Parts: sequence; C-alpha cells; structure tokens
Amino acid sequence: MLTPEEYLQHVKTIFQAAGDPGRAQGQMAYMRNQFEFYGLKAPEWAALSKQIFINKGIPQGAELKTLARLCMDDEYRELNYFALEMIQKVQKKQPEEFIMFFEELITTRSWWDTVDWLAKLVGIHFRRFPQLIGPVTERWMASGNMWLQRVCLIFQLPYKEKTDAELLFGYILELKDSKAFFIQKGAGWALRQYSKTDPEAVVAFIEAHPQLAPLTKREGMKWINKKN
Repeated sequence: MLTPEEYLQHVKTIFQAAGDPGRAQGQMAYMRNQFEFYGLKAPEWAALSKQIFINKGIPQGAELKTLARLCMDDEYRELNYFALEMIQKVQKKQPEEFIMFFEELITTRSWWDTVDWLAKLVGIHFRRFPQLIGPVTERWMASGNMWLQRVCLIFQLPYKEKTDAELLFGYILELKDSKAFFIQKGAGWALRQYSKTDPEAVVAFIEAHPQLAPLTKREGMKWINKKN
C-alpha cells in the first residue's frame, strides 16, 4: 500500500492527465472561483476513482483519515470529491466516533457541493448510531457554523417516514432569523422533501409560522403546489 502522500500524488497524476483545462475554466466560474479544477466531469472522476480503488485499495484507520485530509486540503476540487468518494466506500465499517471526522470534513473548504454530500453520509452514520443524533446535532446547531447547521437541516432528506419531524421543525425554527441563503434554502429543501411523506404536517407547520423566510416557505411548498 502506498503512503498517503504517495497515494495523493498517484491520484493527482491520473486526474491531471485526464483533465480538460478548457472545461476547468467553466467549472471554476460556476463555483465562484473558490477552487481549482482539472476539468473532469462527475462520471469521469467517479470512474477514475473506482479504478484507483481497485488497483491501489483503500487505506484503513489512521491512514484513511490522513489521505482524506490531504485530498480535502488540496486546492483541486476533484481531489476533495475523491476523498468523499473514498469515505463513502468504507463508511459503514467506521466506528461511532467517526462522526468527529465527518465534522472536520464538513468544516474543511466548505461549499454546498461537499457539505450536501457529507450530509448524506452523516445521515447514514446517524442511522447506524441513532444515539448520536441529539447530542451531535445540538452541538452543531449551537456552533454558529452555517455548514454544520445546514447538515442538521438536511441529513434526514432520505429518511421519509423515519424522519424525526419534531427535530426538523425545531431546528428550522431555531434558524428562522438566519439571513444565510444556504440555511433558508436548506430549510425549504428539507420541508419539501418531508412534504412527500406528510404534506399535511408541512402545510400546518408553514401556516403556523408566517415568520419563516419567504425562500423557505416557497421551497417548502413547491412539491405540494405542483401536485395540486
């Protein structure tokens, strides 16, 4: 097995060789020039990642975290994605305390693309260790970090009838005065998704709380309005 540093260099070499500098310019502009890009489309870096995992394996334990950190700290966004793709492959083998590493990753080079992906992985982890949900999300809500708070709003997106609506509604109300687009939009997204399971509850919640941000209410009612 390569060292984490050698592994990173191996991935960089492959990604750079397959990249498209012209496409990279458009990707950088789309992400507000916050990150460098090789110019790989999602299916391309996903396929390359899969082949790398087959050829080189995936590190375990401390080396997994070291490699993930190296990739997440890199200026190239596809390497950040590689870190999450790698963790996604092995996350169901990770212990309860891996939630702390998820927290670290959420707050590393944060933007909606990696944060929303991590929210999905956190949701899977919480399903394995439901005793973490209360204490961890309460701490994240109190952190003042917008991205941790967004994860608290959207980690239940795939939960459907298993959604803890009381928790979701409570956190939306706790953040109702936030001016942050990603909080208002995340709250609306969570409501819209839950409306597919319990539309009456979502309508009642929105009607009972007119002080919710217009964006949150509009997003939350989208599916219901379309259905009607």
